[in-house]
Amino acid sequence: MNNTVFIRNAHQLVTLEGGSDAPRVGKQMEELHIIENGSVWIEGRKIAAVGTDAELLEKFSARLHEAEIIDATGKLVTPGFVDPHTHLVHAGTREQEFNMRLQGATYMEIMNAGGGIHSTTKATREATHDQLFEESYDRLNRFLKQGVTTIEAKSGYGLSLEHEIKQLEVAKQLNEYHPIDIVSTFMGAHAVPAEYKQDPDKFVDIVIKEMLPQVAISGLAEFNDVFCERGVFTPEQSKKILEAGKNLGLLPKIHADEIEPYSGAELAASVGAVSADHLLKASDQGIRQMAEAGVIAVLLPGTAFFLMAESANGRKMIDEGVAVALSTDCNPGSSPTVSLPLIMNLGCLKMGMTPAEVLTAVSINAAHAIKRGATIGSIETGKLADINIFNVPTYMHLQYMYGENHIDTVIKNGKKVVSGGSLLWQDTHTLN
Repeated sequence: MNNTVFIRNAHQLVTLEGGSDAPRVGKQMEELHIIENGSVWIEGRKIAAVGTDAELLEKFSARLHEAEIIDATGKLVTPGFVDPHTHLVHAGTREQEFNMRLQGATYMEIMNAGGGIHSTTKATREATHDQLFEESYDRLNRFLKQGVTTIEAKSGYGLSLEHEIKQLEVAKQLNEYHPIDIVSTFMGAHAVPAEYKQDPDKFVDIVIKEMLPQVAISGLAEFNDVFCERGVFTPEQSKKILEAGKNLGLLPKIHADEIEPYSGAELAASVGAVSADHLLKASDQGIRQMAEAGVIAVLLPGTAFFLMAESANGRKMIDEGVAVALSTDCNPGSSPTVSLPLIMNLGCLKMGMTPAEVLTAVSINAAHAIKRGATIGSIETGKLADINIFNVPTYMHLQYMYGENHIDTVIKNGKKVVSGGSLLWQDTHTLN
């Protein structure tokens, strides 16, 4: 028998309806489509009806006995959050680098000295599949308690075919075991490994000729990402990697213009990337080209905050017509957090976004950034029932009361998985 849930009488039900075909841009990002005293009827994994409490009571009065009723009186109901840029599967921590940065070392200085991505690569290569699974599973639990119901997970800490595949296989297994849905991205071009430091073009050839074909055959990833940055991969190298991935059916994404202007936004537009991420130093021309090409800007204010850098200009990008999404960039070096609510706070406080724009950026626009806008990211009939209920009355409270987790209940695929802020489902798993 199908699971039936009736969420009743929310003070505000934020539906974000009407954005399934394309991400919201410009003033559309303010359009939340709020229903006062709103209710949602769920059957199985999907949303069956949305409306006022009075409308749904009339429609389903004869079936109330079938449903688990959740009283949302005085509370806020939104779509489940989507985090479209994480480095979920990794081993090790880098707290010593935090202290180095506080003493003046830059991100690239640390990386060039063998720290940064290279440090995490060493730890991830040494970790077993089971160790990576267990550590990442714990992160997913913490994401879920913050209202994240779908997440993107990049590889990129293996930097060899064996260990990149290991990361992607862990992500696949996590997707099978954990309530959160995981969308995988191959990022073999996250850095030039130390063994190819003197011949980066040789490593580019390995990514193109050895790694990408095997990843495509395996079906372990949907997207192909590259770190286009001075001292990492040039725009020319990045384009070769992204085009090669496209030819194999892997959709392009790009880490662009994070440390300095490097034509990353322009490259994203020229290759038809689904998203360009970071963009702290994106040029005005690059932003315009992204808007024209329909490239989504996935902005990561937590990374800028943690690196003590100026944030990306989210306000300008929205005003220029770029669809903006927000993400934690969860990783051990530059953004060791699972708190998407904190990232939402920073979107307002550091990037000039409004609370409505921020909510759009972690729901329907974030869903489009991982090609899931047709099935998640809004509360509409026929979509998957991924829904958050908060212990605040309006969406404005989420950003006003910063640094807190206001989650009361999380529903994933129609099932209640968090209640009273605590995990509900049977949190056990057995590795084969």
